[in-house]
Amino acid sequence: MNESSSRDACLQQDPVLMVRIETISQLGAVLSDRIAIMDRQFNITYMNGPAESGAFEELKEVKLGKCYETFTRRLEPCESCPAVRMFDHRDPRSGCCDVTLERAACGLYQAFPLLTGQGQVGSMLALFEPRSGKPSIGPASKSRPVSPGMAGESLGKLIGRSDVMQRMFDLIRVVADTSATVLIEGESGTGKELVARTIHESSPRAGKPFVVVDCGSLPETLLESELFGHVKGAFTGAVANKRGLFEEADGGTIFLDELADTSPVFQAKLLRVLQEGEIKPVGGMRPVKIDVRIVSATNRDLVPLVKAKRFRQDLYYRLAVLPLCVPPLRDRREDIPLLVNHFLEESSRRHWKPVARVSPQVLRMLTDAAWPGNVRELQHYIERAVVTAPDDLQVCSNASITLPASSLRDLRSKTRETVKEVERACILQALDSTQGNRTKAAKLLKISRASLYNKLRFHCIS
Repeated sequence: MNESSSRDACLQQDPVLMVRIETISQLGAVLSDRIAIMDRQFNITYMNGPAESGAFEELKEVKLGKCYETFTRRLEPCESCPAVRMFDHRDPRSGCCDVTLERAACGLYQAFPLLTGQGQVGSMLALFEPRSGKPSIGPASKSRPVSPGMAGESLGKLIGRSDVMQRMFDLIRVVADTSATVLIEGESGTGKELVARTIHESSPRAGKPFVVVDCGSLPETLLESELFGHVKGAFTGAVANKRGLFEEADGGTIFLDELADTSPVFQAKLLRVLQEGEIKPVGGMRPVKIDVRIVSATNRDLVPLVKAKRFRQDLYYRLAVLPLCVPPLRDRREDIPLLVNHFLEESSRRHWKPVARVSPQVLRMLTDAAWPGNVRELQHYIERAVVTAPDDLQVCSNASITLPASSLRDLRSKTRETVKEVERACILQALDSTQGNRTKAAKLLKISRASLYNKLRFHCIS
């Protein structure tokens, strides 16, 4: 076995990747869409029933062989498969998926990376267009199938025409039909709660409660009582039995926001809920069975917290089965005009103002602004402009609009980020040159060992 094959084999044994593949196989059993999972060598490691029906009858015995053998009856890999870029994407966490620009011979129209616990792309989830009849083995058509998310510029209350948002719409539709746990990652203000609500409203649980819990704003003791409930006399002030939010959400969805801020003790109790499907009220003796889908969110990367023992590894494996990355506003600037018009109409109605117009010059300024607070900052900015505008003035109709001061600081923040990236790269290079010897690496970098250890912690380098 060569070095590349050995590395790929190790990736396939990664526990996080194994859990994700197992969960997707459970999802695939109830989906009518054709889905398959392929490793880095194009081997099919899983396909659902509809995908099996799309394979050639004479190849049924090798249905878990190479994808090009199974779906196109080729003996060699396809000349061009845009989905292969998924394995070499410079930042797989930010892309979430890759849409092909040309129709593939196998019918693949979208691919999602399946990451290991170290953030590497270990496998790929492939979505195929519905097949009518036998697969084509001739030249690929130039027309790309229309993805379900491309039908409009919104899904629920989510708005976006950009590729990254359309891909997220597609992924939401995939996960909404299941009861699997979903971890939503993204910066503050990107709309993680709105994504969670859209998943709920697009699911069979839509008619049941959607309960939001801000885990970061409650102390541990109160959080436990709020979620699990308590019995009379469990603590001072518990004068009656109280149902917890998990019971209130029974049959529906509970959204746990800022889960990274919770304590290890609470995380252990949450893990039991996920494993056993039951809760135990504070002070109670009997567990209570519940049927709740858990959607969690965080604006912090949990992987470094797991390595630092500040977040339970087994809980992370459970929560991160279906990670969903919400892009920051700077990565979807083409959506800003849509959002501006939407927020203008919404704010104008709420404050009994005439709906304002935005000149092209102002819209260009808004599109180019930094918006470090993401969609939330843009929404508050538009509402402030509507509220403070005179009744007879069409707000934002001139180019003298004052952009947030944060935009002026954008160059400085980008400079700091660049310096951090360069410093981290230099440290990794020094460690690699010295085979991991930190004393030699410190000498190579011309800094003290203490400084090196501080920088290793700062950059989360283990």
